[in-house]
Amino acid sequence: MKQATTSGPRRDSVDIKQVVVTEVSTPEPAPQVSAEEILSESEPLKERIKQLGSDKILSTLEKAALERSLKPYQAELILMQKYLEATKRRMIILFEGRDASGKGGTIRRVSRYMNEKHYRVVALGKPNDAARTQWFFQRYVEHFPRGGEVVMFDRSWYNRAMVEPIFGFCTPEEYQAFMKGVVGFEKDLVRQGTILIKLYFSVTKKEQAYRFERRKNDPLRQWKLSEVDLQAQERWDEFTNQKYEMLKRTHSNHAPWTVIRSNDKYEARLNAMRAILNAVPYERGNYDIDYVPNPEILISGSREVEQMEAERIRRGKFTS
Repeated sequence: MKQATTSGPRRDSVDIKQVVVTEVSTPEPAPQVSAEEILSESEPLKERIKQLGSDKILSTLEKAALERSLKPYQAELILMQKYLEATKRRMIILFEGRDASGKGGTIRRVSRYMNEKHYRVVALGKPNDAARTQWFFQRYVEHFPRGGEVVMFDRSWYNRAMVEPIFGFCTPEEYQAFMKGVVGFEKDLVRQGTILIKLYFSVTKKEQAYRFERRKNDPLRQWKLSEVDLQAQERWDEFTNQKYEMLKRTHSNHAPWTVIRSNDKYEARLNAMRAILNAVPYERGNYDIDYVPNPEILISGSREVEQMEAERIRRGKFTS
């Protein structure tokens, strides 16, 4: 009599072996290697660290981490730029402030990943003889954006409010004419649909002196020093007085000033990006990052005027 067989799937020894082999052959996670072990196996690396110094290396790594932390905001700037392109809106951003206040570095971070076809950075030099006979704003208007474009001015028409009167590059009459006319000029710009952002980078006298010293001693930065720069420390109080007059007389509801405390370059760049992004009604792509400006870094022009006036009462003069 034959033994009855069972129906259904059959499990044999080959299947079991495969399972066992698979389980056994799963690779173990690689053991973590300490920094000391890495150094012990790499003489060139040890020598390089010795040459640079641990402080220099740590500083470089920290800066690299800070640069990476800006990338989500730079991605949002690309989305903002796409919105401007789609809606044909025009945008002008003014970067003003004392020499070595961080304007150029911020402009580079803001524009780093933008579409080059739809933004421009404008840094005008001294006007030539023909430009001096033109309507003052004409040389700036020639560089204004078309629909869907962003133009960033590395110093702007506000040269006439700060540098020119201090160094005698304009007459007192030309200065007063500018101060009376610029508010209406900007109001007309905004009324016609241009997004206008005015950023003033505020650095302390001590920090400016430190940055000038770095420029003097660094062959890669020496080109940044100009005759005007060399007098900035000596004429600090004059620049402060002009800053006060400029903020007081040209801060308006339609074109307000935003003051950025820029001793900390990273914080200045981060909060400048926040200010720019918050000025445009584009659809955000990342809701996990913080868009709220740091109130210790970014303040309104009117608030800066109030603080300067309070400081003058306390000390008898403006100091910032």
